[in-house]
Amino acid sequence: MAKFENKEPSLAMYEAILQLNDLDECRKFFEDVCTVAEMRSMEQRYDVAVLLSQGKIYNDILNQTGASSATISRVSRMLSSGTGVLKSYAEKQKPKE
Repeated sequence: MAKFENKEPSLAMYEAILQLNDLDECRKFFEDVCTVAEMRSMEQRYDVAVLLSQGKIYNDILNQTGASSATISRVSRMLSSGTGVLKSYAEKQKPKE
């Protein structure tokens, strides 16, 4: 990984994501790009973000998602000091009944 530290990030993947047509195609794209563990990790972090934005407490989030307290804390920091994009999307999610 060291030889990539100073490399400019490629925008090609993000441009491809913007061209995906629907939810199914998006899911399949990420299945091709990511390992199952990476997919589950991203899905879990998003779920944690949604629950945090709904005011849920750590124990409830842990029970609902299986996320560690470190992951919940990391996502919480991203919601408060990240770019704001994750926060805006997480806040749009309706609570699951």
